[in-house]
Amino acid sequence: MIRIEQQPWSEMVTHAQAIYPNECVGVMLGSSKEGTKTVTEALRMENVHDGPQEERYVLDQKALLAADAQARSRKLELIGIYHSHPDCDAYFSETDLKNSCPWYSFVVLSIQNGTFDHANSWLPDPDQTSAAKEEMEYGEK
Repeated sequence: MIRIEQQPWSEMVTHAQAIYPNECVGVMLGSSKEGTKTVTEALRMENVHDGPQEERYVLDQKALLAADAQARSRKLELIGIYHSHPDCDAYFSETDLKNSCPWYSFVVLSIQNGTFDHANSWLPDPDQTSAAKEEMEYGEK
């Protein structure tokens, strides 16, 4: 189960809508306790994909490590990664799966015509062969 508080949720949606029609990417910081992850902060990251950014995101590994170090220095955890899918569903693609890490939650926001439509969170398995949908609460829900 992942719970995303109102402030980080608003930041994630605003980011995804601002970057549209390209894919956005960012990280979620917070804490986990008794099987529930709570996201208290969202940090925008740069999509460094050198191809069409409306088709894919690439997260710079050094930026990811820096975000993880920042979280740890503040006694937080890097809970996961979020990104957007412009004009399509909030599914976990083969590319997403191939580039995933089994210890993170992956939140995908569907942005339709520049506006938030829906979101899902995914938990990849250790072999990166499948991802289960994770129960998710966000914003004011």
